[in-house]
Amino acid sequence: MTSLAARRCLRHRQREAVAMCPECGHYYCRECISEHEGRILCTRCLNVSALSEVKARGLAGRTVDLLSGSLGLLFLWMVFYYFGKFLLALPSSFHEGTLWSAF
Repeated sequence: MTSLAARRCLRHRQREAVAMCPECGHYYCRECISEHEGRILCTRCLNVSALSEVKARGLAGRTVDLLSGSLGLLFLWMVFYYFGKFLLALPSSFHEGTLWSAF
């Protein structure tokens, strides 16, 4: 087996390889690899892995995302609604004769 230093990057033939992708078995330079979940993968295998994760989530994952986003918006609406009700409930004597009377 040849040493890693003698290998060249699959995409950049002028560059020395620094790692081998465990998924596809090709050698790559530093620019062509990245770490993902504790593994070093080439960009192509990383994209395939990410795409398969998205497909694995399927309809149930998208439904959970939609439901949690809707609940978050409902919560924010309720916070602003009740804060507005609180401000409307303040008597006008609360802010009369304060800083605003000078203008």
